[in-house]
Amino acid sequence: IKKIALKLRIKNKLAKDVLAEFFGTFVLCSFAIGASCQYVLTRQKLASFLTLNLANGAGLVFGVYTAGGVSGASLNPATTIALCLHGLMDWYKFPFYTIAELAGAFLAAAVQYGVNYDMLNAYDGGNRSTEGPNATAGMFSTFPNPDVSTLNCLFDQIWATCLLIVCVFAVIDKRNFMPIDKGLLPLSLGTIVFGIGSCWAGNCGFPLNPARDLGPRLFTAIAGWGIEPFSHRNYNWFWVPIVGPCIGASLAYFVYMLFIELH
Repeated sequence: IKKIALKLRIKNKLAKDVLAEFFGTFVLCSFAIGASCQYVLTRQKLASFLTLNLANGAGLVFGVYTAGGVSGASLNPATTIALCLHGLMDWYKFPFYTIAELAGAFLAAAVQYGVNYDMLNAYDGGNRSTEGPNATAGMFSTFPNPDVSTLNCLFDQIWATCLLIVCVFAVIDKRNFMPIDKGLLPLSLGTIVFGIGSCWAGNCGFPLNPARDLGPRLFTAIAGWGIEPFSHRNYNWFWVPIVGPCIGASLAYFVYMLFIELH
């Protein structure tokens, strides 16, 4: 077994990082999507919005524990942008990390679709939809509150992701108030996501992560939901969980630098 393991060991550093980002994102999204499926398909009998938030936080915790020792566990293209701006990661890695994270999120959606296939059919009778009393696309990717405008949701995602990345910088900054042990870092990061989900999910479900939203959205588009996951609101929604977090993460770098790190 050891000989086989040695032959399978990858030596290229970028390839190692990409593989870790793929699997770490898969773990993160498995928790997040699995919790959404249980919440919807059991009609909240075996879950609540609190457990949904806890699962999203746990997904990040164990995603970082899984990949952190290899790639640093960005697990989010928006986070990768912020780390590159800060100089903590080389820009050339950004496209490779993003593709790996999208693939990991896509696979997580596919696996959770299989795990919950019978319950899904019992819930919607095989009629896959994004709207209505038996809508199920929202288990995989986010959709806006009908009472909230797209512009408001965009601001929501800029704000929430900015807060997320500012808190991430605060936790990983070794020159700040209280640097924590590396082993406790994932718990701190998961707590940030839990807190954001508990406070700012009402507008559009706190996607925060372009890969976590787009990867499963692509899966639903080819798994029976058709073009609706993208055409929702006349194609004026799907781009928000992509653009908003990237703007928010970029803004977070300058905010943290201006108010904390320079001093």
